[in-house]
Amino acid sequence: MAGFRSLARQVRDPRCDLALRRYSLRKCLERFAPYGHRATWDHLCSRAGFGPEDRSPDPVRLVAALDELEEARAVWLAYEVEFAERRKKEKHDGLRRPGSVDDWHRLTWGGFGVAWCDDPAVHPREPLAEVLRRLIAALEREPGSTCPVCGGEQLAWKYDLDHEPSAGPVCTDCGILVPRPVLTPESLADARRARLLVSA
Repeated sequence: MAGFRSLARQVRDPRCDLALRRYSLRKCLERFAPYGHRATWDHLCSRAGFGPEDRSPDPVRLVAALDELEEARAVWLAYEVEFAERRKKEKHDGLRRPGSVDDWHRLTWGGFGVAWCDDPAVHPREPLAEVLRRLIAALEREPGSTCPVCGGEQLAWKYDLDHEPSAGPVCTDCGILVPRPVLTPESLADARRARLLVSA
């Protein structure tokens, strides 16, 4: 099974058939897809300027999409290195029980679904790397009451998400499943009430 870097080389290789280059970009999303596979694909296509169903996109646009994905992956991998070093130090210092951020991180190891978007057509518009920087910054500070990605104040509790956890606070502006550790208990309670009001 090819890794992310070898797939990225195929996307960039002008000697490869265009269909293979497109396919290789899609396969990259099996290794790293911050919004989930379908939403990340939709995001990359819209930002690079080709359609999700376009079978022969401009190779320059394919590479632009890959560039954005690689930059975001570098941001996330750097965070994972810092996270692993912090946990190692905590364990050395006797802190064996992981916190809520650690529980969330365990579900997103490798970068899949770190900013899950259950609706593939609703996702942040900013570059992936910027979205991840904002999310990481939120994970490293005290919990707040708004979406860490777009600053949206409308969070609604959604059930039956195609992700783990299968329920949680979703930003109604940018569509991400907001990690619970970045929100105050009051904000989580408000999101649950928003869900109850919607379904009542």
